Amino acid sequence: MHLMMFKNRVFPIIIGLVFTLISCGSKSKEDSLITNEATLANSTLNNDIEPSLIIGAHRIDHYLPLLNGKRVGIVANQTSVIAKKSKSIHLIDFLNAENSVEVVKVFAPEHGFRGKADAGEVVKDGVDIKTGIPIVSLYGKNKKPTSEQLDGIDILLFDIQDVGARFYTYISSLHYVMEACAEADIPVMVFDRPNPNGHYIDGPILELEHQSFVGMHPIPVVHGMTIAEYAQMINGEGWLKNGISCELTVIEMLNYDRNDHYNLPIKPSPNLPNDQAINLYPSLCFFEGTNVNAGRGTSKQFQIYGSPYLDKTVYDFKYIPMPNEGAKYPKHDNVLCYGEDLSEREHLGQIDLSYLIRAYKNSIDQPKFFNDFFTKLAGTKQLREQIEKGMSEVEIRNSWAEGLANFNKTRAAYLLYN
Repeated sequence: MHLMMFKNRVFPIIIGLVFTLISCGSKSKEDSLITNEATLANSTLNNDIEPSLIIGAHRIDHYLPLLNGKRVGIVANQTSVIAKKSKSIHLIDFLNAENSVEVVKVFAPEHGFRGKADAGEVVKDGVDIKTGIPIVSLYGKNKKPTSEQLDGIDILLFDIQDVGARFYTYISSLHYVMEACAEADIPVMVFDRPNPNGHYIDGPILELEHQSFVGMHPIPVVHGMTIAEYAQMINGEGWLKNGISCELTVIEMLNYDRNDHYNLPIKPSPNLPNDQAINLYPSLCFFEGTNVNAGRGTSKQFQIYGSPYLDKTVYDFKYIPMPNEGAKYPKHDNVLCYGEDLSEREHLGQIDLSYLIRAYKNSIDQPKFFNDFFTKLAGTKQLREQIEKGMSEVEIRNSWAEGLANFNKTRAAYLLYN
């Protein structure tokens, strides 16, 4: 298999020397967890080299005048931090301290404002203890902001770290936010951040009959776009309800190259703890639609996979999933699983189907290997059918070629960077 590899340069994203996430009040256990996580990530920075990448949220002089006198809503989570002087601060705390800006409401995507909730877990609305700002959950039944929730907001900001996979639901939240704001005549400002999987596009194109919150648009599994580029595509392709268009302002990054390797300083969700998990996620997330555990309930989420239904004479790696942060009820909880450890594999430049194909081939109960969620993840029934027929990875990938070529042409109109 020929894999496209990253360039050798590695760019850290956050510039500050000390991380402090001070929204939501006093130093609770959650506060210390987030601070320690960010500090640990920051300790890997080479302080002798000034990072050249500047994320959208850090271009304060560029966007702050546009917010002057405005009542601001923000779609944010634990990744929404910026560097300010000698430390890093949450965007909400920074804007709330500005006399010219009034932050009136926060909207939180899947996993919640603090990014601690399990995948699929319903997160309740709340209030920021420190500031008293209401926090509205955009997951569960309320995926799209209501007109009442948007009342009193002059502009809505979106600043969330994405990972570039169709089934990662932050882009679905972006869609609903843009749609609701378009209907309410409220402009949206997207602060751009790098896509750690932005160096390639791959996978089957979603068929709209299989549209869901884990796949809303006719795009491949890996789209190779930043969150702001994707916002432009949502508008430009007329994907919002009734073809409406959102008034969109993009705060671009500076010095971004999608072929460079970016270390994310804060994990974007509970089960993507490091760069390896983020890189393997587009390949291993298909297991979420099978009876195979993809590492949830371990310290190597999306870096290992296994199941009690895989042939133990073929797989010599074994582990037992147990409840942990982000996985209160992991698949095969407290059951011995046989599988494979990929935590030391080289980074990929395409989806690797070999793990999925091999697991199906060596399942001791093939009729129960797939579940209905697999089709939602794949965006098509074809991938399951191809695997069940015994098609090779090369044959399956060849079936994607035309769709990927057409998508790449469409995508080109919305790209902001090399």
